[in-house]
Amino acid sequence: MEKFVITGGTPLKGSIMLGGAKNVALKICVASLLTDDELILHNVPRISDVSAMFDVLKSLGVTVNRQGSTVRIKHGPIKSSAVPLEVGARLRTSSMVLGPLLARVGIATVPNPGGCRIGARPIDRHIGGLQQMGATITYVSEDGFFHARAQSLHGITYTFEKNTHTGTETLILAAVLARGTTVLKNAAEEVEIDDLIACLVSMGARIKRTAHREITIEGVSRLHGTEYSIMPDRNEEVTFAISAMMTGGDITVVHSQQQHLRAFFDALDRAGGGYEKISGAKTRYFAPKKILPTDIVTVPHPGFMTDWQAPWAVLMTQANGVSTIHETVFESRFSYVKELIKIGAAIEHFDPQVANPAFFYNFNLGDRAEDSHQAIRIMGPTKLHNAILDIDDLRAGATLVLAALAAQGQSSISGIEQIDRGYEKIEERLRSVGAHIERVKE
Repeated sequence: MEKFVITGGTPLKGSIMLGGAKNVALKICVASLLTDDELILHNVPRISDVSAMFDVLKSLGVTVNRQGSTVRIKHGPIKSSAVPLEVGARLRTSSMVLGPLLARVGIATVPNPGGCRIGARPIDRHIGGLQQMGATITYVSEDGFFHARAQSLHGITYTFEKNTHTGTETLILAAVLARGTTVLKNAAEEVEIDDLIACLVSMGARIKRTAHREITIEGVSRLHGTEYSIMPDRNEEVTFAISAMMTGGDITVVHSQQQHLRAFFDALDRAGGGYEKISGAKTRYFAPKKILPTDIVTVPHPGFMTDWQAPWAVLMTQANGVSTIHETVFESRFSYVKELIKIGAAIEHFDPQVANPAFFYNFNLGDRAEDSHQAIRIMGPTKLHNAILDIDDLRAGATLVLAALAAQGQSSISGIEQIDRGYEKIEERLRSVGAHIERVKE
């Protein structure tokens, strides 16, 4: 086990280059199962979630060779259709191999997916679609596996009850080799999905966004290999942007995803945040003279992302007034609040009055724990101080690092394996702009 030891209070200054998007890399790796040919992928982040996905693929007979940020993946004839429990249960996206395996060999055995526990992330939203495409899928609680079979998959028209990023991608990956045409309605709009689609099209798939929240896939008989570069990670950009503003610093993000951060920039405008768009895909982020309070509601793309709300909460601890964040995408994503209170934040939970919550919230109300809350109220500005902190999930981990960088004194953060799931060598990159952060053995 390792931890971060951070001495805060130093303004961060310099340039940071974004890595490849985690939420694209994982799904494109799954797409390698759709062809016997080689995929050459560039800008693949060196993070533990991607390594876990490589283990899933290797368990199915895939060969993976990495050289820096470039990865060569070659499947060849499928040697296995079962993902071992100790491999697949580590990663919630492991369930996405169901579609490609069913399309190519008609059988798949996949463990109940793991990964971070930030909500129920109901897998039924994609299992139902696969069943309508002709699959028989049974979950056996005694062994913890989904057992799936299909003589062949066929096209369908399917409407998602709620917005689902992973569900949309799962059915796309199943439909590209299915017979006929599949139309996905109420499909997710995230730009990471568009990057997956672009890669699949370069492999020979026929996929288009044909209307608002609608994706049409015409099945083809085979896909071929391709060479593709994964888009930069916009969630990383938000983290580094807030690190500059929290520490009184000045950071330029290279490979900035300006075109995909409109909701973040809108929130920064309301908060008086400091940023400057520079030509050549660079954005400068700097400390404003005064941070104004904001009221944020998380919603699916193109709105303010749920992945941004925890870092935003740290920024609002320094706002002059009371801010609120209302989480509508997941039913349990405020685990970091108790840790921020340890470091000096003044935050309280509350539940907004919502008409027809079953429709308003993106999660299934039945998955919500009795003692959970959907919103927080942040009183600022508060002086942050050193603390001993513990991480529950990926974005919460980055949030606590931000708080410790801004706090006076030395803080210790345990559970950093969660950060390693989505940020490549974050301590080295932060040190390059002046942070006092060390990774040490516990």
